[in-house]
Amino acid sequence: MLIAVCVAVPSMSAAQAARVRPPQPAAPQSTSSTSTARVAQAYEQFLIGHHLEESDDVSGAIAAYKKAMDLNPQAADIPAELAGLYLRHDRVDEAVSTAEQALKVAPANPEAHRVLGLIAAAKIDSRQRQPGAADADSTNAIQHLEKAIANPLGEADPNARGTLARLYLRIAAYDKAIPLLVDLVRQQPAWLDGPRLLAQAYAGAGRTAEAIALLDEQASEDPSLLPTLADFYERQERWTDAANAYARALNVAPRNVDLKTRYAQALLNAGGRDNLGKARDALNDIVSTRNDARALYLLSQADRRFGDLPGAEAAARRVIAVQDQSPWGYFALAEALGDLRQYARVVDALTPAIAKFHGLSGDHSAELRMLLPHLGFAHQELGQYDQALATFDEAHRLSPKDPLVTSYLIDANISAKKYGAAVKLASEARAENPNDLPLARLEAQALRLDGKPDQGVAVLEAALKNHAGEPAAYVALAQIYQDASRGAQAVKLLQDAQAKFPASTSIAFELGAVFDKQKNFAEAETAFRQVLAREPENAGALNYLGYMLAERGERLDESVGYLKKALEKDPDNGSFLDSLGWAYFKAGKFDLAEQNLRRAAEQLTINSVIQEHYGQLLFKVGRFEEAIAAWNRALSGDGAAIDRVDIDRKIRDARQKLNKR
Repeated sequence: MLIAVCVAVPSMSAAQAARVRPPQPAAPQSTSSTSTARVAQAYEQFLIGHHLEESDDVSGAIAAYKKAMDLNPQAADIPAELAGLYLRHDRVDEAVSTAEQALKVAPANPEAHRVLGLIAAAKIDSRQRQPGAADADSTNAIQHLEKAIANPLGEADPNARGTLARLYLRIAAYDKAIPLLVDLVRQQPAWLDGPRLLAQAYAGAGRTAEAIALLDEQASEDPSLLPTLADFYERQERWTDAANAYARALNVAPRNVDLKTRYAQALLNAGGRDNLGKARDALNDIVSTRNDARALYLLSQADRRFGDLPGAEAAARRVIAVQDQSPWGYFALAEALGDLRQYARVVDALTPAIAKFHGLSGDHSAELRMLLPHLGFAHQELGQYDQALATFDEAHRLSPKDPLVTSYLIDANISAKKYGAAVKLASEARAENPNDLPLARLEAQALRLDGKPDQGVAVLEAALKNHAGEPAAYVALAQIYQDASRGAQAVKLLQDAQAKFPASTSIAFELGAVFDKQKNFAEAETAFRQVLAREPENAGALNYLGYMLAERGERLDESVGYLKKALEKDPDNGSFLDSLGWAYFKAGKFDLAEQNLRRAAEQLTINSVIQEHYGQLLFKVGRFEEAIAAWNRALSGDGAAIDRVDIDRKIRDARQKLNKR
């Protein structure tokens, strides 16, 4: 059996790594039953054993030590030294039995304890046990090594001390490991594992700042520590510092793919367009020469966040080509296509992928949990409510206690106008998650749509008491006040919330929306301008303000300017495209209107308002049959914010126009 040395100290040779010998072998002590001559002969054989081992005559050395033991059986140092020889030559069973023989003579013999401690520690490592609480094996190894370093023959063996420190780390005894490692790092500056282990001990003891300071200092001399330093920064979510550490490591090893990938991931987490650009450059460099699935997945994410959605789709498809039985490529593809609002393509991509995971042997619930929600969202956006419900129901069966998955199923029931089922699901989920604000919002919404608006209001009024420090709770309650025809209460609540949260743009935005619904357009515009004063590129506020002006036919050039800026932030947003198309329609620029309204209508097929707008444009340019089709889609869509009687009248007018041709 090969015993691996647990800590290699660089100042030693391979043969010495298992033990530091005392400067001179200690002479066996005589006893009353042993003659002075036999003691002298034993000591002579002891020295001969040392000499023969150094001359690589292992058999001769063993024979000499055994003669010494026969001559002086009461000298524990002799079998202890022989045990060390056996250990150095991987004769483990003999090392154990000989060390135990030494301890029978002298129970505190440090060399025997050192040998037994190192063997016990190596056996733990060979079984690859996970770190955790002390067990019998680790306790046994620790006890031997503690005795070995308590009273050593000469300087305590660095290997024994390092192994003991590792064992302390294994059982989370960080306060014991730290002083050992501090001394070893100072005494053995060439020991590469030392700073890493000490940093691990500091972190385990909650002294992360000291771990980072140590690694930062040591990395100037040993750049191989830079990835470990970066990892510590990542633990604290100091992504920019982590990226900088990886960049320094890449200066030393510029072609290291793992380092480059981790650098890119840190940049993605740090965020910001400059960091996204650097991440894309690093990842493109990797995938230009190899189909690395992890790098391709990260590239898809980087491209998507950068706004290069075709690039994100292409990278995701390359992930699938490399690892078609992994969910990550399909996940990235669904995200890219979802951002493109190409929901039919999401369905086309995920339906066979999910069927494949269903067909594979073994448990693939984790993969299904990743993909099912994206498929459900796509069905929902396409108005395929039965398919959406079935998909989210499966996801819910796989994760019945996950409130987020439950919320998806509730929302799908609301979209399918199954309000009673939504109320029941939300009520049951909130019984298990009483402080979950999103679930409370969904329950209130379902109750209102089920004809119980006062109960919905009561749910969110109670939720506000538990979430008084969250602007989202005020926004949720204001929305249901407005929807329940209690607009004055909505305004009062939001104005009070503004005083409490003066920096919250979400409250100002909702106040603008409430004023708009109450046709108080001047106050609404003021509120949205407050949002834009704080966040000039807030796409939602730009769109709302631009659409509000377009709907009233006022300051249309200004309206178009807001809407173009919103689309710069989200170029494929169907709602934004509709707003811009509607502004152009109001300005009589029908060609420009058609380009945007058509894209919006093709994307959001069940949005009744968008289909109604597109129908008006088509009617205006004399495409009556297409206008009728668009208006029929409006009538069969979500039905929100449309006048069905007015649309019916428009369809009759279009048919009359057709009949006159």
